[in-house]
Amino acid sequence: LTKIGNNCLIMSYAHVAHDCRIGDHVIQVSYTGLAGESEVDDWAIIGGASVAHQFTKIGAHAMIQGGTLLSQDVPPFVVVRCDTQAYAGFNKLGLTRRGFTAEQIEAIHNTCRILFQSDLNYTNACNEAEAKLPQSPERDALINFIRASSRGVIKQFGRK
Repeated sequence: LTKIGNNCLIMSYAHVAHDCRIGDHVIQVSYTGLAGESEVDDWAIIGGASVAHQFTKIGAHAMIQGGTLLSQDVPPFVVVRCDTQAYAGFNKLGLTRRGFTAEQIEAIHNTCRILFQSDLNYTNACNEAEAKLPQSPERDALINFIRASSRGVIKQFGRK
C-alpha cells in the first residue's frame, strides 16, 4: 500500500513507487524518485533531481539538497549534501518557519553537534548525547531514529 499524507506538494515528473509512505506537508520537487518501501516523515523536503534507494527512511523536517542520490537513512531535522550524502547542518530555517521555539532549536543543534560533528561513531555519539544533554523530545527523536535505522544513516560531517 502506497500512502501519501495531507497537504503534500508532489511536483512534475516525481515518482513514488510501490509501498511508500509519505507523511503530511512533504514537498517532493520535480524529477525526484522514491524507490519501493521508502518512508518520508512529515515536513520533509526532497530537492529536485534527487532519488532515494528502496527502503530508505527520511526523517521529519529533513531537507535533501537537489541532485542527491540517497542510499542511507536521513535523521529528522538535518540537511543532506548532494555531493557526499553527508550531514550539512540542521534545517534551522525550516524549523523556525514551522514555529519551533529557540529552546527546541538549541536542543536540536546541540544534539546534532555530538551526533554528526564529533569524532565518535553513531553508537558512541548517541550514548554521549544521552549522557551530556538534557532530555528533550527533539534529542530523543534524533537518537531513536539513528538507533532504529536498518539501512545505516548518512555520513557524519567531514567523513568520507
